[in-house]
Amino acid sequence: MLIVRNRCASLLFALNIRSIVIAFVELAERFSFYGSSVVFTNFIQRGLPPGSTTGAGGATNQAGALDQGQRASTGLNTFYQFWCYVIPLLGAYLADTRWGRYKTICIAVFIALIGHILLIISAIPGVIEHRNGALACFVVALIVMGFGTGLFKANISPLVAEQYRRTRLFVITLKNGERVIVDPVLTLSRVYMYFYLFVNVGALIGQISMAYSEKYVGFWLSYTLPTVVFLFCPLILWVGRNRYIHSPPTGSVLATALKLFGIAAQGRWSLNPVKTFKALTADDFWENAKPSKLGDKKPEWMTFDDNWVDEVRRGLKACAVFCWYPVYWLTYNQLNNNLTSQAATMSTHGLPNDVLSNLDPFALVIFIPICDLFIYPALRRARINFSALKKIAWGYYTGTAAMIWAAVLQHYLYKTNPCGYAASTCVDAEGNQLVSPINVWTQTGSYVLIALSEIFASITGLEYAFTKAPVNMRSLVMSAFLFTSAIASALGEAFVALSSDPLLVWNYGTMAVLAAVAGTIFWFAVRKLDAKEDELNSLAASKFNPEETKSHFV
Repeated sequence: MLIVRNRCASLLFALNIRSIVIAFVELAERFSFYGSSVVFTNFIQRGLPPGSTTGAGGATNQAGALDQGQRASTGLNTFYQFWCYVIPLLGAYLADTRWGRYKTICIAVFIALIGHILLIISAIPGVIEHRNGALACFVVALIVMGFGTGLFKANISPLVAEQYRRTRLFVITLKNGERVIVDPVLTLSRVYMYFYLFVNVGALIGQISMAYSEKYVGFWLSYTLPTVVFLFCPLILWVGRNRYIHSPPTGSVLATALKLFGIAAQGRWSLNPVKTFKALTADDFWENAKPSKLGDKKPEWMTFDDNWVDEVRRGLKACAVFCWYPVYWLTYNQLNNNLTSQAATMSTHGLPNDVLSNLDPFALVIFIPICDLFIYPALRRARINFSALKKIAWGYYTGTAAMIWAAVLQHYLYKTNPCGYAASTCVDAEGNQLVSPINVWTQTGSYVLIALSEIFASITGLEYAFTKAPVNMRSLVMSAFLFTSAIASALGEAFVALSSDPLLVWNYGTMAVLAAVAGTIFWFAVRKLDAKEDELNSLAASKFNPEETKSHFV
Protein backbone atom coordinates (compact mmCIF):
# COMPACT_ATOMS: atom_id res chain seq x y z
CA MET A 1 0.00 0.00 0.00
CA LEU A 2 1.33 3.44 -0.91
CA ILE A 3 2.01 5.90 1.88
CA VAL A 4 1.05 9.53 1.40
CA ARG A 5 3.00 11.90 3.58
CA ASN A 6 3.03 15.70 3.65
CA ARG A 7 6.58 16.98 3.51
CA CYS A 8 8.69 19.71 1.96
CA ALA A 9 9.83 19.50 -1.63
CA SER A 10 13.25 18.09 -2.23
CA LEU A 11 16.09 20.39 -3.13
CA LEU A 12 15.67 19.22 -6.73
CA PHE A 13 12.28 20.93 -6.81
CA ALA A 14 13.46 23.93 -4.83
CA LEU A 15 16.37 24.87 -7.11
CA ASN A 16 16.33 24.35 -10.87
CA ILE A 17 19.24 25.24 -13.13
CA ARG A 18 17.83 28.69 -13.95
CA SER A 19 17.55 29.59 -10.28
CA ILE A 20 21.10 28.34 -9.60
CA VAL A 21 22.57 30.38 -12.47
CA ILE A 22 20.84 33.57 -11.30
CA ALA A 23 21.94 32.81 -7.74
CA PHE A 24 25.54 32.73 -9.01
CA VAL A 25 25.00 36.26 -10.35
CA GLU A 26 23.95 37.27 -6.84
CA LEU A 27 26.96 35.46 -5.38
CA ALA A 28 29.33 37.46 -7.60
CA GLU A 29 27.51 40.73 -6.86
CA ARG A 30 27.55 40.10 -3.11
CA PHE A 31 31.25 39.15 -3.27
CA SER A 32 31.97 42.52 -4.82
CA PHE A 33 29.57 44.45 -2.57
CA TYR A 34 30.67 43.01 0.76
CA GLY A 35 34.28 42.51 -0.33
CA SER A 36 34.65 46.23 -0.96
CA SER A 37 32.40 47.55 1.81
CA VAL A 38 34.01 45.44 4.56
CA VAL A 39 37.06 47.72 4.42
CA PHE A 40 35.09 50.99 4.36
CA THR A 41 35.30 51.45 8.14
CA ASN A 42 39.10 51.34 8.25
CA PHE A 43 39.40 53.30 4.98
CA ILE A 44 37.33 56.19 6.37
CA GLN A 45 38.11 56.10 10.10
CA ARG A 46 41.87 55.65 10.30
CA GLY A 47 44.76 57.55 8.76
CA LEU A 48 47.54 56.15 6.58
CA PRO A 49 49.92 54.03 8.69
CA PRO A 50 53.45 55.48 9.05
CA GLY A 51 55.35 55.15 5.76
CA SER A 52 52.44 53.58 3.86
CA THR A 53 51.24 54.85 0.45
CA THR A 54 48.56 52.18 0.00
CA GLY A 55 46.85 52.17 3.41
CA ALA A 56 48.23 48.73 4.31
CA GLY A 57 49.10 48.40 8.00
CA GLY A 58 51.03 45.15 7.96
CA ALA A 59 51.11 42.80 10.92
CA THR A 60 51.60 45.49 13.57
CA ASN A 61 49.32 48.38 12.51
CA GLN A 62 45.70 48.83 11.48
CA ALA A 63 45.04 49.69 7.85
CA GLY A 64 43.70 53.16 7.18
CA ALA A 65 43.49 56.04 4.72
CA LEU A 66 41.23 59.05 5.20
CA ASP A 67 41.57 59.62 8.99
CA GLN A 68 38.01 60.95 9.44
CA GLY A 69 37.28 59.26 12.80
CA GLN A 70 34.66 56.77 13.98
CA ARG A 71 31.66 59.12 13.80
CA ALA A 72 32.39 60.04 10.17
CA SER A 73 32.94 56.37 9.40
CA THR A 74 29.62 55.39 10.98
CA GLY A 75 27.87 58.30 9.27
CA LEU A 76 29.14 57.48 5.77
CA ASN A 77 28.51 53.77 6.19
CA THR A 78 25.00 54.53 7.40
CA PHE A 79 24.38 56.85 4.43
CA TYR A 80 25.60 54.15 2.05
CA GLN A 81 23.25 51.60 3.57
CA PHE A 82 20.38 54.11 3.32
CA TRP A 83 21.16 54.88 -0.32
CA CYS A 84 21.42 51.21 -1.30
CA TYR A 85 18.01 50.46 0.21
CA VAL A 86 16.04 53.51 -0.89
CA ILE A 87 16.90 53.10 -4.58
CA PRO A 88 15.08 49.70 -4.80
CA LEU A 89 11.81 51.69 -4.86
CA LEU A 90 12.90 53.16 -8.19
CA GLY A 91 14.22 49.79 -9.33
CA ALA A 92 10.87 48.17 -8.61
CA TYR A 93 8.95 50.88 -10.46
CA LEU A 94 11.15 50.56 -13.55
CA ALA A 95 10.95 46.76 -13.51
CA ASP A 96 7.20 46.46 -12.95
CA THR A 97 6.16 49.27 -15.30
CA ARG A 98 8.88 49.82 -17.93
CA TRP A 99 11.74 47.38 -18.42
CA GLY A 100 10.94 44.12 -16.66
CA ARG A 101 13.19 42.55 -14.03
CA TYR A 102 15.88 41.13 -16.33
CA LYS A 103 16.57 44.36 -18.25
CA THR A 104 16.57 46.39 -15.04
CA ILE A 105 19.17 44.05 -13.53
CA CYS A 106 21.40 44.37 -16.62
CA ILE A 107 21.30 48.18 -16.46
CA ALA A 108 21.96 48.06 -12.71
CA VAL A 109 25.08 45.94 -13.24
CA PHE A 110 26.50 48.46 -15.72
CA ILE A 111 25.94 51.40 -13.33
CA ALA A 112 27.43 49.54 -10.36
CA LEU A 113 30.50 48.68 -12.44
CA ILE A 114 31.20 52.39 -12.95
CA GLY A 115 30.98 52.87 -9.18
CA HIS A 116 33.50 50.07 -8.60
CA ILE A 117 35.97 51.71 -10.98
CA LEU A 118 35.67 55.04 -9.14
CA LEU A 119 36.27 53.18 -5.87
CA ILE A 120 39.57 51.82 -7.21
CA ILE A 121 40.64 55.30 -8.29
CA SER A 122 40.06 56.68 -4.77
CA ALA A 123 42.52 54.15 -3.32
CA ILE A 124 45.40 53.98 -5.80
CA PRO A 125 48.81 55.30 -4.68
CA GLY A 126 49.13 58.92 -5.71
CA VAL A 127 45.46 59.61 -4.97
CA ILE A 128 45.06 58.07 -1.52
CA GLU A 129 47.74 60.35 -0.05
CA HIS A 130 45.63 63.42 -0.97
CA ARG A 131 42.99 63.00 1.68
CA ASN A 132 40.39 65.49 0.41
CA GLY A 133 40.56 64.37 -3.21
CA ALA A 134 40.41 60.70 -2.25
CA LEU A 135 37.43 61.38 0.03
CA ALA A 136 35.55 63.21 -2.75
CA CYS A 137 36.17 60.39 -5.24
CA PHE A 138 35.17 57.82 -2.62
CA VAL A 139 31.85 59.56 -1.86
CA VAL A 140 30.98 59.79 -5.58
CA ALA A 141 31.80 56.09 -5.89
CA LEU A 142 29.43 55.30 -3.02
CA ILE A 143 26.61 57.22 -4.69
CA VAL A 144 27.06 55.62 -8.12
CA MET A 145 27.66 52.10 -6.82
CA GLY A 146 24.76 52.39 -4.36
CA PHE A 147 22.44 53.47 -7.18
CA GLY A 148 23.29 50.40 -9.24
CA THR A 149 23.08 48.15 -6.20
CA GLY A 150 19.62 49.46 -5.33
CA LEU A 151 18.27 48.81 -8.83
CA PHE A 152 19.76 45.31 -8.64
CA LYS A 153 18.48 44.35 -5.18
CA ALA A 154 14.80 45.03 -5.87
CA ASN A 155 14.73 42.52 -8.71
CA ILE A 156 17.29 39.75 -8.27
CA SER A 157 15.52 37.70 -5.57
CA PRO A 158 12.09 37.86 -7.28
CA LEU A 159 13.78 36.78 -10.52
CA VAL A 160 15.29 33.76 -8.74
CA ALA A 161 12.03 32.74 -7.08
CA GLU A 162 9.83 33.15 -10.14
CA GLN A 163 11.87 30.50 -11.97
CA TYR A 164 9.81 28.10 -9.83
CA ARG A 165 6.29 28.22 -11.30
CA ARG A 166 4.25 25.91 -9.07
CA THR A 167 1.59 27.57 -6.90
CA ARG A 168 -0.56 24.60 -5.77
CA LEU A 169 0.05 21.42 -3.82
CA PHE A 170 0.89 18.47 -6.05
CA VAL A 171 1.81 14.81 -5.62
CA ILE A 172 4.92 13.06 -6.88
CA THR A 173 5.93 9.41 -6.74
CA LEU A 174 9.44 8.71 -5.52
CA LYS A 175 11.65 5.93 -6.89
CA ASN A 176 10.77 3.73 -3.91
CA GLY A 177 7.06 3.99 -4.76
CA GLU A 178 6.21 6.42 -1.97
CA ARG A 179 3.79 9.20 -2.90
CA VAL A 180 4.75 12.59 -1.52
CA ILE A 181 2.79 15.84 -1.33
CA VAL A 182 4.93 18.81 -2.39
CA ASP A 183 3.99 22.16 -0.85
CA PRO A 184 5.04 25.13 -3.06
CA VAL A 185 5.04 27.46 -0.04
CA LEU A 186 7.66 25.35 1.71
CA THR A 187 9.52 24.97 -1.57
CA LEU A 188 9.78 28.75 -1.99
CA SER A 189 10.93 28.96 1.61
CA ARG A 190 13.79 26.62 0.69
CA VAL A 191 14.52 28.63 -2.46
CA TYR A 192 15.09 31.71 -0.33
CA MET A 193 17.08 29.80 2.27
CA TYR A 194 19.56 28.59 -0.35
CA PHE A 195 19.49 31.89 -2.22
CA TYR A 196 20.62 33.49 1.05
CA LEU A 197 23.25 30.77 1.34
CA PHE A 198 24.67 31.83 -2.04
CA VAL A 199 24.61 35.45 -0.85
CA ASN A 200 26.68 34.62 2.21
CA VAL A 201 29.14 32.34 0.40
CA GLY A 202 29.93 35.34 -1.79
CA ALA A 203 30.07 37.67 1.20
CA LEU A 204 32.27 35.30 3.20
CA ILE A 205 34.88 34.80 0.48
CA GLY A 206 34.85 38.47 -0.46
CA GLN A 207 35.16 39.81 3.06
CA ILE A 208 37.92 37.49 4.24
CA SER A 209 40.11 37.95 1.16
CA MET A 210 39.64 41.73 1.04
CA ALA A 211 40.34 42.18 4.76
CA TYR A 212 43.75 40.59 4.28
CA SER A 213 44.27 42.52 1.02
CA GLU A 214 43.82 45.89 2.74
CA LYS A 215 46.00 44.94 5.70
CA TYR A 216 48.97 43.48 3.84
CA VAL A 217 48.79 44.99 0.30
CA GLY A 218 46.54 48.03 0.27
CA PHE A 219 43.03 49.32 -0.36
CA TRP A 220 43.56 49.47 -4.13
CA LEU A 221 43.69 45.66 -4.20
CA SER A 222 40.70 45.26 -1.88
CA TYR A 223 38.67 47.35 -4.35
CA THR A 224 40.14 45.87 -7.56
CA LEU A 225 39.51 42.17 -6.85
CA PRO A 226 35.77 42.67 -6.15
CA THR A 227 35.51 44.57 -9.44
CA VAL A 228 37.11 41.68 -11.31
CA VAL A 229 34.64 39.20 -9.77
CA PHE A 230 31.77 41.60 -10.50
CA LEU A 231 32.56 41.27 -14.23
CA PHE A 232 31.11 37.73 -14.06
CA CYS A 233 27.64 39.25 -13.53
CA PRO A 234 27.12 40.65 -17.06
CA LEU A 235 28.73 37.53 -18.56
CA ILE A 236 26.38 35.11 -16.77
CA LEU A 237 23.34 37.31 -17.47
CA TRP A 238 24.16 37.39 -21.19
CA VAL A 239 24.81 33.65 -21.48
CA GLY A 240 21.47 32.75 -19.91
CA ARG A 241 19.41 35.55 -21.47
CA ASN A 242 17.19 33.16 -23.49
CA ARG A 243 16.76 30.60 -20.70
CA TYR A 244 15.30 32.65 -17.84
CA ILE A 245 11.57 32.94 -17.20
CA HIS A 246 10.70 36.62 -17.64
CA SER A 247 7.75 38.53 -16.18
CA PRO A 248 6.91 41.37 -18.59
CA PRO A 249 6.19 44.88 -17.27
CA THR A 250 2.47 45.55 -16.77
CA GLY A 251 2.22 49.33 -16.67
CA SER A 252 1.41 51.46 -13.64
CA VAL A 253 0.14 48.74 -11.32
CA LEU A 254 0.76 50.94 -8.27
CA ALA A 255 -1.60 53.57 -9.64
CA THR A 256 -4.22 50.85 -10.20
CA ALA A 257 -3.79 49.61 -6.63
CA LEU A 258 -4.15 53.16 -5.25
CA LYS A 259 -7.36 53.70 -7.24
CA LEU A 260 -8.61 50.38 -5.93
CA PHE A 261 -7.90 51.52 -2.38
CA GLY A 262 -9.83 54.74 -3.06
CA ILE A 263 -12.93 52.80 -4.07
CA ALA A 264 -12.64 50.47 -1.07
CA ALA A 265 -12.29 53.45 1.31
CA GLN A 266 -15.38 55.25 0.10
CA GLY A 267 -17.79 55.93 2.97
CA ARG A 268 -15.30 54.77 5.61
CA TRP A 269 -13.79 58.12 6.62
CA SER A 270 -14.80 59.87 9.82
CA LEU A 271 -13.71 62.84 11.94
CA ASN A 272 -13.16 60.30 14.70
CA PRO A 273 -9.69 58.81 14.01
CA VAL A 274 -10.44 55.66 16.01
CA LYS A 275 -13.60 55.02 14.01
CA THR A 276 -11.72 55.66 10.75
CA PHE A 277 -8.95 53.24 11.72
CA LYS A 278 -11.44 50.49 12.55
CA ALA A 279 -13.31 51.06 9.29
CA LEU A 280 -10.15 50.98 7.18
CA THR A 281 -8.89 47.79 8.85
CA ALA A 282 -12.22 45.94 8.89
CA ASP A 283 -12.28 42.43 7.42
CA ASP A 284 -14.75 43.47 4.71
CA PHE A 285 -12.79 46.57 3.66
CA TRP A 286 -11.94 45.28 0.17
CA GLU A 287 -15.23 43.53 -0.61
CA ASN A 288 -17.00 46.55 -2.11
CA ALA A 289 -14.03 47.21 -4.42
CA LYS A 290 -14.27 43.83 -6.16
CA PRO A 291 -15.35 43.99 -9.83
CA SER A 292 -18.16 41.49 -9.21
CA LYS A 293 -19.70 43.82 -6.59
CA LEU A 294 -19.52 46.95 -8.76
CA GLY A 295 -21.45 45.51 -11.70
CA ASP A 296 -22.22 48.19 -14.31
CA LYS A 297 -20.44 50.80 -12.18
CA LYS A 298 -17.09 49.12 -12.75
CA PRO A 299 -14.60 51.70 -14.16
CA GLU A 300 -12.76 51.07 -17.44
CA TRP A 301 -9.36 50.69 -15.75
CA MET A 302 -10.59 47.76 -13.67
CA THR A 303 -9.28 45.02 -15.98
CA PHE A 304 -8.76 42.38 -13.31
CA ASP A 305 -10.87 39.89 -11.37
CA ASP A 306 -11.85 39.56 -7.71
CA ASN A 307 -8.83 37.40 -6.97
CA TRP A 308 -6.43 40.23 -7.83
CA VAL A 309 -8.17 42.40 -5.24
CA ASP A 310 -7.54 39.65 -2.67
CA GLU A 311 -3.87 39.56 -3.71
CA VAL A 312 -3.55 43.34 -3.26
CA ARG A 313 -5.11 42.99 0.20
CA ARG A 314 -2.59 40.29 1.05
CA GLY A 315 0.29 42.38 -0.31
CA LEU A 316 -0.70 45.37 1.84
CA LYS A 317 -0.84 43.14 4.90
CA ALA A 318 2.73 42.09 4.11
CA CYS A 319 3.78 45.75 3.84
CA ALA A 320 2.19 46.35 7.25
CA VAL A 321 4.39 43.57 8.66
CA PHE A 322 7.45 45.25 7.13
CA CYS A 323 6.71 48.48 9.02
CA TRP A 324 8.27 46.81 12.08
CA TYR A 325 11.55 45.94 10.38
CA PRO A 326 13.48 49.25 10.77
CA VAL A 327 14.09 48.52 14.46
CA TYR A 328 15.45 45.08 13.59
CA TRP A 329 17.80 46.53 10.96
CA LEU A 330 19.10 49.06 13.50
CA THR A 331 20.39 46.09 15.46
CA TYR A 332 21.76 44.27 12.41
CA ASN A 333 23.59 47.37 11.12
CA GLN A 334 25.87 47.39 14.16
CA LEU A 335 28.01 44.68 12.56
CA ASN A 336 28.70 46.91 9.53
CA ASN A 337 30.62 49.54 11.49
CA ASN A 338 30.61 49.59 15.31
CA LEU A 339 31.51 45.94 15.84
CA THR A 340 34.38 46.33 13.36
CA SER A 341 35.61 49.34 15.34
CA GLN A 342 35.21 47.37 18.57
CA ALA A 343 37.45 44.60 17.20
CA ALA A 344 40.21 47.16 16.55
CA THR A 345 40.43 47.83 20.33
CA MET A 346 41.01 44.13 21.14
CA SER A 347 44.00 41.81 20.86
CA THR A 348 43.86 40.59 17.25
CA HIS A 349 47.24 38.75 17.20
CA GLY A 350 47.90 39.83 13.59
CA LEU A 351 44.32 39.23 12.43
CA PRO A 352 42.72 42.11 10.48
CA ASN A 353 40.08 43.70 12.73
CA ASP A 354 37.46 43.62 9.98
CA VAL A 355 37.90 39.91 9.26
CA LEU A 356 35.82 39.07 12.36
CA SER A 357 32.68 40.31 10.61
CA ASN A 358 33.00 37.18 8.46
CA LEU A 359 31.78 35.14 11.40
CA ASP A 360 28.30 36.32 10.39
CA PRO A 361 28.25 34.85 6.84
CA PHE A 362 30.30 31.86 8.07
CA ALA A 363 27.65 31.08 10.69
CA LEU A 364 24.92 31.54 8.07
CA VAL A 365 26.60 29.07 5.71
CA ILE A 366 26.57 26.52 8.55
CA PHE A 367 23.19 27.21 10.12
CA ILE A 368 21.08 27.60 6.96
CA PRO A 369 21.42 23.90 5.98
CA ILE A 370 21.02 22.89 9.64
CA CYS A 371 17.75 24.82 9.91
CA ASP A 372 16.52 23.55 6.55
CA LEU A 373 17.46 19.88 6.92
CA PHE A 374 17.03 19.29 10.66
CA ILE A 375 15.45 22.03 12.80
CA TYR A 376 12.50 23.07 10.62
CA PRO A 377 11.58 19.47 9.60
CA ALA A 378 11.80 18.40 13.27
CA LEU A 379 9.41 21.18 14.26
CA ARG A 380 6.98 20.13 11.51
CA ARG A 381 7.15 16.49 12.62
CA ALA A 382 6.41 17.63 16.17
CA ARG A 383 3.42 19.56 14.73
CA ILE A 384 4.88 22.86 15.93
CA ASN A 385 3.81 25.57 13.51
CA PHE A 386 6.93 27.75 13.31
CA SER A 387 5.26 30.13 10.88
CA ALA A 388 6.85 33.03 9.03
CA LEU A 389 5.64 35.62 11.54
CA LYS A 390 6.87 33.55 14.49
CA LYS A 391 10.30 33.32 12.83
CA ILE A 392 10.39 37.11 12.43
CA ALA A 393 9.56 37.63 16.11
CA TRP A 394 12.37 35.28 17.12
CA GLY A 395 14.66 37.27 14.82
CA TYR A 396 14.12 40.28 17.07
CA TYR A 397 14.92 38.33 20.21
CA THR A 398 18.13 36.78 18.88
CA GLY A 399 19.15 40.26 17.69
CA THR A 400 18.54 41.50 21.22
CA ALA A 401 20.80 38.78 22.61
CA ALA A 402 23.56 39.79 20.14
CA MET A 403 23.45 43.40 21.34
CA ILE A 404 23.52 42.35 25.00
CA TRP A 405 26.65 40.32 24.26
CA ALA A 406 28.27 43.34 22.54
CA ALA A 407 27.34 45.69 25.41
CA VAL A 408 28.81 43.43 28.09
CA LEU A 409 31.97 42.92 26.03
CA GLN A 410 32.34 46.67 25.51
CA HIS A 411 32.06 47.22 29.27
CA TYR A 412 35.00 44.89 29.90
CA LEU A 413 37.01 46.44 27.06
CA TYR A 414 36.77 49.81 28.81
CA LYS A 415 37.82 48.19 32.08
CA THR A 416 40.88 46.48 30.60
CA ASN A 417 42.10 49.03 28.04
CA PRO A 418 45.16 51.09 29.14
CA CYS A 419 43.25 54.29 28.28
CA GLY A 420 39.97 53.22 29.85
CA TYR A 421 37.02 54.92 28.15
CA ALA A 422 39.22 56.26 25.32
CA ALA A 423 39.85 52.77 23.94
CA SER A 424 39.53 53.54 20.23
CA THR A 425 42.15 56.34 20.29
CA CYS A 426 44.62 54.78 22.73
CA VAL A 427 48.21 55.01 21.42
CA ASP A 428 51.70 55.05 22.90
CA ALA A 429 54.33 57.78 22.54
CA GLU A 430 55.35 56.44 19.11
CA GLY A 431 51.79 56.38 17.77
CA ASN A 432 51.31 52.60 18.02
CA GLN A 433 47.86 51.53 19.10
CA LEU A 434 47.35 50.14 22.61
CA VAL A 435 44.55 47.60 22.97
CA SER A 436 42.74 45.53 25.56
CA PRO A 437 44.20 42.08 26.34
CA ILE A 438 40.78 40.52 25.62
CA ASN A 439 41.02 38.23 22.58
CA VAL A 440 39.12 39.45 19.51
CA TRP A 441 37.43 36.05 19.11
CA THR A 442 35.32 36.94 22.12
CA GLN A 443 33.12 38.77 19.62
CA THR A 444 32.00 35.42 18.19
CA GLY A 445 28.80 35.34 20.26
CA SER A 446 27.50 38.60 18.80
CA TYR A 447 28.09 37.51 15.22
CA VAL A 448 26.58 34.05 15.63
CA LEU A 449 23.46 35.47 17.29
CA ILE A 450 23.11 38.08 14.55
CA ALA A 451 23.39 35.29 11.95
CA LEU A 452 20.58 33.33 13.62
CA SER A 453 18.46 36.46 13.67
CA GLU A 454 19.03 36.85 9.91
CA ILE A 455 17.79 33.32 9.27
CA PHE A 456 14.64 34.05 11.25
CA ALA A 457 13.94 37.64 10.18
CA SER A 458 15.83 38.56 7.00
CA ILE A 459 15.37 35.37 4.97
CA THR A 460 11.76 35.10 6.07
CA GLY A 461 11.17 38.72 5.09
CA LEU A 462 12.37 38.02 1.53
CA GLU A 463 10.13 34.97 1.34
CA TYR A 464 7.16 36.86 2.81
CA ALA A 465 7.53 39.72 0.32
CA PHE A 466 7.53 37.35 -2.66
CA THR A 467 4.77 34.97 -1.60
CA LYS A 468 2.33 37.64 -0.41
CA ALA A 469 2.61 40.06 -3.35
CA PRO A 470 0.52 39.95 -6.54
CA VAL A 471 2.59 38.50 -9.38
CA ASN A 472 2.81 41.86 -11.16
CA MET A 473 3.78 43.73 -7.97
CA ARG A 474 6.52 41.46 -6.65
CA SER A 475 9.38 43.90 -7.27
CA LEU A 476 7.34 46.69 -5.70
CA VAL A 477 6.53 44.75 -2.52
CA MET A 478 10.14 43.48 -2.36
CA SER A 479 11.37 47.08 -2.61
CA ALA A 480 9.03 48.02 0.26
CA PHE A 481 10.72 45.34 2.35
CA LEU A 482 14.20 46.57 1.38
CA PHE A 483 13.16 50.18 2.02
CA THR A 484 12.76 49.35 5.71
CA SER A 485 16.55 48.99 5.82
CA ALA A 486 16.86 52.49 4.36
CA ILE A 487 14.58 53.79 7.11
CA ALA A 488 16.78 52.03 9.67
CA SER A 489 19.85 53.69 8.19
CA ALA A 490 18.17 57.09 8.44
CA LEU A 491 17.20 56.37 12.04
CA GLY A 492 20.76 55.18 12.63
CA GLU A 493 22.02 58.69 11.94
CA ALA A 494 20.27 59.72 15.17
CA PHE A 495 22.46 57.25 17.07
CA VAL A 496 25.77 58.30 15.51
CA ALA A 497 26.47 60.39 18.63
CA LEU A 498 26.56 57.12 20.63
CA SER A 499 29.01 55.53 18.18
CA SER A 500 32.19 56.65 19.90
CA ASP A 501 33.92 56.46 23.26
CA PRO A 502 32.84 56.55 26.03
CA LEU A 503 29.20 55.88 25.00
CA LEU A 504 29.43 52.57 23.17
CA VAL A 505 27.96 50.51 26.02
CA TRP A 506 24.91 52.77 25.86
CA ASN A 507 24.82 52.31 22.09
CA TYR A 508 24.60 48.52 22.23
CA GLY A 509 22.31 48.56 25.25
CA THR A 510 19.89 50.92 23.53
CA MET A 511 19.76 48.65 20.47
CA ALA A 512 19.05 45.64 22.68
CA VAL A 513 16.15 47.35 24.44
CA LEU A 514 14.66 48.64 21.19
CA ALA A 515 14.80 45.20 19.54
CA ALA A 516 13.25 43.43 22.55
CA VAL A 517 10.40 45.91 22.89
CA ALA A 518 9.72 46.02 19.14
CA GLY A 519 9.74 42.22 18.87
CA THR A 520 7.19 41.89 21.66
CA ILE A 521 4.86 44.56 20.27
CA PHE A 522 5.27 43.08 16.78
CA TRP A 523 4.06 39.64 17.88
CA PHE A 524 0.99 41.00 19.65
CA ALA A 525 0.19 43.10 16.57
CA VAL A 526 0.38 40.20 14.07
CA ARG A 527 -1.08 37.30 16.06
CA LYS A 528 -4.41 37.42 14.19
CA LEU A 529 -2.65 37.67 10.84
CA ASP A 530 -0.51 34.65 11.77
CA ALA A 531 -3.66 32.59 12.29
CA LYS A 532 -4.69 33.33 8.67
CA GLU A 533 -1.34 32.28 7.14
CA ASP A 534 -2.68 29.18 5.33
CA GLU A 535 -5.68 31.12 4.03
CA LEU A 536 -3.45 33.84 2.58
CA ASN A 537 -1.15 31.29 0.95
CA SER A 538 -4.00 29.44 -0.79
CA LEU A 539 -5.60 32.32 -2.72
CA ALA A 540 -6.71 31.43 -6.24
CA ALA A 541 -4.61 32.74 -9.13
CA SER A 542 -5.74 36.13 -10.40
CA LYS A 543 -6.32 37.50 -13.92
CA PHE A 544 -4.94 40.89 -14.86
CA ASN A 545 -4.95 42.40 -18.35
CA PRO A 546 -1.89 44.65 -18.53
CA GLU A 547 -2.51 45.95 -22.03
CA GLU A 548 -5.92 47.34 -21.17
CA THR A 549 -4.55 48.85 -17.98
CA LYS A 550 -1.70 50.56 -19.83
CA SER A 551 -4.10 52.17 -22.28
CA HIS A 552 -5.89 53.95 -19.46
CA PHE A 553 -2.68 55.49 -18.09
CA VAL A 554 -1.12 56.71 -21.35
